Amino acid sequence: MNFCWFITILLLLHSCNPGDGMDHGIVGGHVSVPHSRPYMVYIQDSRTHSACDGFLIRKDFVMTAAHCKTSHLKVYLGVSDTTLLPTGIDVVSYPHKSFENKPGNDIMLLKLKTPATLSKTVTIIDLPNPWNNKILKDCLVMGWGSMKYEDFSPSKVLRELNVTLKNVTNCFEPDVICNEDPFGPSKGDSGGPLVCGGIAQGIVSFNLKKTEGYITGYTRVSEHLQWIHKIMNM
Repeated sequence: MNFCWFITILLLLHSCNPGDGMDHGIVGGHVSVPHSRPYMVYIQDSRTHSACDGFLIRKDFVMTAAHCKTSHLKVYLGVSDTTLLPTGIDVVSYPHKSFENKPGNDIMLLKLKTPATLSKTVTIIDLPNPWNNKILKDCLVMGWGSMKYEDFSPSKVLRELNVTLKNVTNCFEPDVICNEDPFGPSKGDSGGPLVCGGIAQGIVSFNLKKTEGYITGYTRVSEHLQWIHKIMNM
């Protein structure tokens, strides 16, 4: 299991430079209408250029995957095309202390040193309610990652894909949702949201190759609400 998890980390977190690829992205996805997902955040290490996705949950906090942590992260708000990045914002990273490079607890909060100014192109997405743990089956995933599982060619524009959760039961760990589908997030899509009914229910964490497709693992946000609010209220 640990070896498989190491392989999946390599699949979803990859070094890249903005605009290196052509119009690629979520496997099987299509180009998003520019700025139609204004909560999406592009995350990049300013030295290595490794990239992840995230989403704005408060003016001063972005949520992403813990395995995206590096030493020199910057976040970019209001991005549609990564060849036209605005000025990056420095952050303080708060990865979950129980994350151990395997399924489970793959969640991180990034506190913006300069809070966001909300607008038509920069908005906040809602988190689940603690008293309602139900997840709708018709969801949306998006990112600037690769359009192919086998090769890495990062997207310069945001792409998205409608997914239907076939089984919302947990897998691997109590806070992991798995969904098997031939299409979905790939390399470079880590940290992006699984949006169901306008709510950020999951965080793209990993995928596993199966005989007839891929299983995507999402960190279940509702399992970490207490930790999230503790960090944001520090």
